[in-house]
Amino acid sequence: MQTYILLTKLSPDLATHMKDRKEIGEDWFEQVKEKCPEVKFISHYALLGQYDYLGIYEAPDDETAAKVSMISQMNGAFQAQSLPAIPWKRFLELTREI
Repeated sequence: MQTYILLTKLSPDLATHMKDRKEIGEDWFEQVKEKCPEVKFISHYALLGQYDYLGIYEAPDDETAAKVSMISQMNGAFQAQSLPAIPWKRFLELTREI
């Protein structure tokens, strides 16, 4: 399984509903579990900056990771990016190969 980082920025309308975020997040998580049951979430963070949330998860391929981002956008995310993450040791191995 590949590790991905999900960066999410909520839409301005949704961002103002602070008290509803627990329910919104639970609904989103249930949709991901239903549509992408092979995805394993490692951790989630709320951010104070350009993005509202950071999620770290594992998925079998880029297409599944794209679905996670699309589910986020369907649920009010203004922007959602799933980025592949390479473990540091593997990254160093790759640098020796070039």
